[in-house]
Formats: sequence, structure tokens, C-alpha cells
Amino acid sequence: MKNGKAMRTGITTGTCAAAAARAAMQLLLTGRPAERVELALPGGGRLVVPIERCRMESSSACAAVRKDAGGDADATDALEVVAEVGLGGPGERVPPGAAGELDGVRIIAGPGVGVVTLPGLQIPPGEPAVNPVPRRMIVSALRELTARACWVCLSVPGGAETAERTFNPRLGVVGGISILGTTGIVRPYSQEAIRDTIRCSLRVAAACGVRRPVLCPGNIGARSARRLLGLTPQQLVEVSNEWSCAMDELPAHPFEAVLLVGHPGKLAKLARGEWDTHSSRSQPAAAWVTELARGLENPRRERSREAASGCGPHRCANADGTKAPRTVEGVFASLTGDERRRLGDEIASRVATAARNRLAGGEDACSVPVRASDGGVKIIVSVLLIDMQGNELGASGEVDAWRKAQ
Repeated sequence: MKNGKAMRTGITTGTCAAAAARAAMQLLLTGRPAERVELALPGGGRLVVPIERCRMESSSACAAVRKDAGGDADATDALEVVAEVGLGGPGERVPPGAAGELDGVRIIAGPGVGVVTLPGLQIPPGEPAVNPVPRRMIVSALRELTARACWVCLSVPGGAETAERTFNPRLGVVGGISILGTTGIVRPYSQEAIRDTIRCSLRVAAACGVRRPVLCPGNIGARSARRLLGLTPQQLVEVSNEWSCAMDELPAHPFEAVLLVGHPGKLAKLARGEWDTHSSRSQPAAAWVTELARGLENPRRERSREAASGCGPHRCANADGTKAPRTVEGVFASLTGDERRRLGDEIASRVATAARNRLAGGEDACSVPVRASDGGVKIIVSVLLIDMQGNELGASGEVDAWRKAQ
């Protein structure tokens, strides 16, 4: 729902590829271009997909479908997914490129479609980044028309540039976008899709030999982590607001330690047991951080400041009469350098303890560095807090271990 209205669904890149392949094969076999085709969906039912364009080549045929992401546009929205198809056999031309084969159908990565280069994904290195469900959709669409051996070369104009704005470079998918989808349908803002990306990123990290991953909420944390720490591309995993998913996935892999990096406005929520940090599903952290700062104040300094100004640093009012500060960043800005560091370290310590308890399923606190242990799972938890400019505010645990190149 958005503004009280149901958001429109869309189609996945996998659906686009399968529909384009079917339209191209239909043209190759019958000579008749299609304005739309009907596909079987993985979960049952069928879907009619409009075709953007079709054309015959000398011994092959091409068709294109435009990606429609629905009411929650993603990076691939409005891209064209093009399929060129041909029949196999001795002497037949087959386009070059990374390829995989399923049920006599050779699937080839053309321009703008990524190629897998690292282990840990559902597709082995060296093959096109066309996930298993889209592969089956393509084969099913073609097998409804012919039982002959054949090939399909997928391309996406602008796909290489678009892929740079996705997780693909970090996952080791090079040269273009991935052809994805598990249901064939894009549903607006799928939290499960974000969780799947987190799980996938952690699988790739583990498969690449990473034993000390770094988790961060998003761009601010990611930029700071790259600048402050010595990291490999696969070591850094953005979790958005889905900390519950990330923490629950960690024990499934042979990780030895984890570092949480981010702004205290986000990470302080973890210390309060809020593992979904989205602003609409969690409480602002400013009031909690303000109270924590008050508790850490040097009593003599606070009395002196109150005598001079009539109020303590966290009780003064803004010019409009509202209490200041109103944000976590504002709380830190109201402190001296030493006070900021003490507050940052205290929040980091509490976040680390909460993360340890989440991993171990326990209730008791412990000193930091924190080792989470449950049924043989042992993961050291460390925390690094940064401000909006990426400067370090506080830390807890063995952060120095990440400052060296891995």
C-alpha cells in the first residue's frame, strides 16, 4: 500500500527473458511475430507478457521485452531484455559467450548480462548470471514450442552500467545484471527480497574464504568501512534494516568474528532489542541516547555548566522552545571530544552485548570483546560507530583486527 492505494505488481527479469525467448522461437519456427506471449509461472498459473519488438536474422530470431518493475521501481525497471534464439545441430552458428545448459537448451550471456566469477551463488563460476528459476522458465517456454536442441543468447542494453548500481560487483557478477526471479512476479518492496540478498551475500563471503565479515546498514556505513578498514569486496555486507535476518544467518557459516559498522542513530536501536531498524517499525534512538549521555556526564562538570548557562548540555532549549538536541547526531554535537568518545564507546559496548545475546540466544551480558556461543557456534562481536561524515565516534571489541588488510 502507498498513500492508501495498492501498489501495482511487475514482472521479473526472469519472466522478461523467458517471454522474449518464447516470442523469438515462435518467430523462428512460424515466421509470425507475436505482440504478446503466454508463460507458465513457477508457482502455477499463466501470465500474458507484451512483446516490445521481434525480428528475423539469417538463421536466428530476436525478441525483446521491456522490464516493468510495477509500483516499486528497482534499478532494472524499463530495461529491455533481448533474447536471440537458434536451433542447434552440426554446423549451426552459436554466439560466443559464457554459457550453461539445461535440458538441451544452451543459455548464453550476451552484452549486459552478467557472468558469475565467484563461488557461493546458485550458479557456478563461469556461467551466465541467470538464476535457476529463470533458467527453468526459459526452457519451459521453449519446450512448449519445440523439442529440438537450441540456444538462447540473452542481452540487456545498458545492463553493464545498471549492474554497477546493484550488489553484483560485490557478489562477483561481472559484465551486467543478473536475470532473477523466483515467482516471475515483482511485488512492491519485498522485505524477503532484501533478506535473500543478505543471505546470498553472506554465502558468497563464506565461500570466498571470508571469516570476519563486516555488516553495515547502508551507504554511510559502507563508505566509512571502506575508508577506515582493510576489507575485501566480499567482506562487506549491507543489511539495510534487516539486522534480525543478518544475525540469524551468521551462525550458518564458518565465521570467526563479525564487525557491525554504522551510525549510532541506527545501531543504538539494536542495543534496545529492535532488530528491524526501519523508522516506521522502530522508535527513534535520540531520547535513549540522550539519557545515556546524561548518565555518563561528569557531575562536577555538569553542575559548573548549569551554573554558567542555567541548564545542562542536554536540557537546553532551541530558539523555538523545543528541547535540544532532537537527533542522535545532535546529542553527540553537544558534547566535548572526550564526552563523545565515552558515549560512543558505551553505545558500542551495549550494541555488542545485544548482538552477542542475539547470536547466542542468551540473556546475560558480558564484557567486550564478546564471544557468542551456542551449540558450537563461536563468533566474536565487535562494533564501530561513525558519524554522518564517516568519522569514528566509538568502538567496542577487536576493531583493530579489521584495520589490517585481510
